[in-house]
Amino acid sequence: MNSRTAEYPRPGHFLLHISDTHLLAGGRGLYDRVSSETHLRTLFDEFEASGARPDAIVFTGDLADKGEADAYARIRRIVEPVAENLGAQVIWVMGNHDDRRSFRTELFGEVVPSDRSVDRVYDVAGLRVITLDSTVPGHHYGEISSDQLDWLAEELSTDAEHGTILAMHHPPVPSVLDLAVSVELRDQAGLAEVVEGSDIRSIIAGHLHYSSTATFAGVPVSVASATCYTQDLNVPVGGTRGRDGARAFNLIHVYPSTVLHSVVPLGEFPALEYIDPSESARRLANAGFTITDAARRPRVPETPLLAPLTGASV
Repeated sequence: MNSRTAEYPRPGHFLLHISDTHLLAGGRGLYDRVSSETHLRTLFDEFEASGARPDAIVFTGDLADKGEADAYARIRRIVEPVAENLGAQVIWVMGNHDDRRSFRTELFGEVVPSDRSVDRVYDVAGLRVITLDSTVPGHHYGEISSDQLDWLAEELSTDAEHGTILAMHHPPVPSVLDLAVSVELRDQAGLAEVVEGSDIRSIIAGHLHYSSTATFAGVPVSVASATCYTQDLNVPVGGTRGRDGARAFNLIHVYPSTVLHSVVPLGEFPALEYIDPSESARRLANAGFTITDAARRPRVPETPLLAPLTGASV
């Protein structure tokens, strides 16, 4: 029997990427029919059943549909017990539907919240995750201010041990839906200047309510779909049609040489064949295949999730 080592080792980092939950106070439904809270709980039920253990769970904005304090309290009650069980950090990103003051008070425990942009830095076992607030209060389009760009450039002036993931709400990519130009990220050239040549390995975002990929300033961009409702891309050209279905989330696996983004649709579908983990391992061993372990810094226990979450902010 010939032996062979797989082309790639196990990933060094694993992130769960979720976007656009759009929870409402009191558990109300979107459009009086979409239970965004139920869909988020279903997502975690399905994910936990897989046995996967991410290093962090990253939410790229629009956590609350109307920025209500109770909506943030509700998402914490759903997310934090799951994160504690998985041993994962929770990373929140501002979206255009979010409210900065409620966001800071309810998610970070700030006693005297401000209206400043919510920009933070996280160390995920050597992988740096930077969250950049692309929101413009009172509007749905996005912008990054010159002060934010200066801050980002300063953070990126020193490379992280395993590189950087930039997480934001408004993706710096084109959209296939014409109406999306009215809510796009504006004046992207300044951001491109900061990103290009940095140690940013991937940009992750949301906002579009459908999965999409592109490149920006030479960096891959991955947009996660929504967990509440999604956009139908098979709509007649030029039109826009939201739909109560086709929800998805993303898995991010970080390797030494690449970052892999995978889209996972929500829902159960008829299985054609199931090979359990032990049988998979047996077959690989019998065929002489070996997958090497990742070289990485071990996880550092986080402070209790019900306490204010940590991170450096401006």
